[in-house]
Amino acid sequence: MKERVYTHGEFCWYELGTRDIAAAVRFYTELMDWQIHKHEMGEAGTYYIFQKEGGEVAAGYQMSGPQFEGIPPYWMPYLWVDDVDTTAARWVEKGGKVIAPPMDIPGDIGRMAFVQDPQGAPCALFRGQAHTGAVDLAPAPGAFSWTELLTVDAAAARDFYSELMGWTYAEVPMGAQGIYTVFQCQGKPAAGMMQMQGPQFQGVPPHWASYLSVADCDASVQKALELGARVLVPPQDVPGTGRFSVLQDPTEAVFSVIAFFPM
Repeated sequence: MKERVYTHGEFCWYELGTRDIAAAVRFYTELMDWQIHKHEMGEAGTYYIFQKEGGEVAAGYQMSGPQFEGIPPYWMPYLWVDDVDTTAARWVEKGGKVIAPPMDIPGDIGRMAFVQDPQGAPCALFRGQAHTGAVDLAPAPGAFSWTELLTVDAAAARDFYSELMGWTYAEVPMGAQGIYTVFQCQGKPAAGMMQMQGPQFQGVPPHWASYLSVADCDASVQKALELGARVLVPPQDVPGTGRFSVLQDPTEAVFSVIAFFPM
């Protein structure tokens, strides 16, 4: 394990918002063998930091208050940016929305903003100070390892993120599933993207999907079921990449697991 030095355009953190944080903590600590460190935030409540082998990999909190009315539980991915204020302003110029304006996180943790792209997918912008993002566990399982945009207009989303994040991209034909876009940041894979098409996506809003790396996809799905999760997409192979599944945790937050094939 080593500290990760993030650059503009890399996903650096993942945060669970849930209406039952106690149940979520039980679920993820059992499923992922995570430990918990509690950070008290006064009136904002408790921030639960998930750790693996002593390194911080993600966090969660209890959704409470009118600002969360109508918002389902979720995993929120954070994008590291050079300047939160500048990126948020450009985000709006390019057709996106700022949901929560740039703000400092107490304790010199960093600066952040919540945003939504022109197609409606939300994420967070972050520039760390005391907090420098998730540790690097790759290639071992135990943390989020991939982030994937599911959108209604892949061409527009591709241009939007490429310009704001400095991403380049490659397009991979996936047969009946269409084109899979692999975004790259400074020559390294940064994220994926698919156009939502077909009846399975009816009623599903554009969103960023977050993938947890596991040693065995089928075994992890079975364990998740025993712990109260639901299977939304059963385990299946992605040729040349790995085996994945989409799950909904007992508190209704959606996430994915993936076991990468040996390189």
